[in-house]
Amino acid sequence: MTRAIFLPPWRVDVTVRDGVSLPASMARLSRMVAAALDAAGAPAPASIGLILTDDTELAGLNATHMGKDGPTDVLSFPLLQPGAFPPHPGAPGPGTTGMTGTQAASPAEAFPLLPGRRQHLGDIVISVQRAVEQATAGRGGQTGNVRWAAMDELRLLAVHGTLHICGWDHAEPEEEAAMRALEQRLLSPASSSRTGSSTSERTGPD
Repeated sequence: MTRAIFLPPWRVDVTVRDGVSLPASMARLSRMVAAALDAAGAPAPASIGLILTDDTELAGLNATHMGKDGPTDVLSFPLLQPGAFPPHPGAPGPGTTGMTGTQAASPAEAFPLLPGRRQHLGDIVISVQRAVEQATAGRGGQTGNVRWAAMDELRLLAVHGTLHICGWDHAEPEEEAAMRALEQRLLSPASSSRTGSSTSERTGPD
């Protein structure tokens, strides 16, 4: 099932694979994605994909794109180079590209679009199965040792994956600290009206 959730200036295209049960609503996860896009200063208007699936699909993607065995919790596939987004603390200098265990290579810079057209920023793929297991086993959160609700783990992964789409990375200590601080701010209940705002949901092209 795929649903387009509009949170101007963003469109979040949420796909839930067959057989996947969500502990958090598509609308709530979309609001987290939109809040992260706001915070990262992503070029607008734009669309982004959020695919909610299982360990089997993540394991395949992890092997194909990252050369690693086994599933992971989230992978991000950006379509723009980090230079298409505003600079942030600890970011690599011009001409360099960061790639971590959760971020695949980004091939293009932002380019002007015709009026009314949306630029697709990339896709985030989350294993709901992995998120639930991590949360309930006390292997969740930013530090990998947090036991909390599966919904909170999914919210974190949605924000984390979105920031990777927007050129953020955590390979270097300064950028990792800045990324974690931003994630904490976005996950805070008082962080943004996005997390409590209404959404406009409809299917079909835009």
